[in-house]
Amino acid sequence: MLKLEILGSGCANCRRLAENTITAADKLELEYNLIKVKELNEIVGYGIMTPPALVVDGEVKSQGRVPQTAEIIEILESLK
Repeated sequence: MLKLEILGSGCANCRRLAENTITAADKLELEYNLIKVKELNEIVGYGIMTPPALVVDGEVKSQGRVPQTAEIIEILESLK
């Protein structure tokens, strides 16, 4: 099961990133656990200075922008 984390304060961009990530993972029929990390100390612990960020299984895959669903699909497919 994939661990997908959305790092950010819960702003509109963070919500869009979460929606795009859910859509991508569902299209690929993946088993995943989506976690929203809003605590600043945890976000900084990943080395993120510009949220939102997407973290997959502990590895930062995107930060400072909202990737489109197609890009997230490519990211997730590369893990297979």
